[in-house]
Amino acid sequence: MDLTGLAILASIFMGLGAASLFIFAVKKDLFRDFENVKYQVFWSDLEELVDSTREATDGSEGETGE
Repeated sequence: MDLTGLAILASIFMGLGAASLFIFAVKKDLFRDFENVKYQVFWSDLEELVDSTREATDGSEGETGE
């Protein structure tokens, strides 16, 4: 088999693998309520940004108050 055929065969197997993983995740209900996780990550990043800004402006150490 030449190199082009091998590349096509590999891409078909990778596509089938990705489709299988997607079907597995849907059947196991792994895509349920992922909006909540998005907001948890967003708010934690926002809190870190506010804490670092507060430390830079007033010289505080954040929640410890040292």
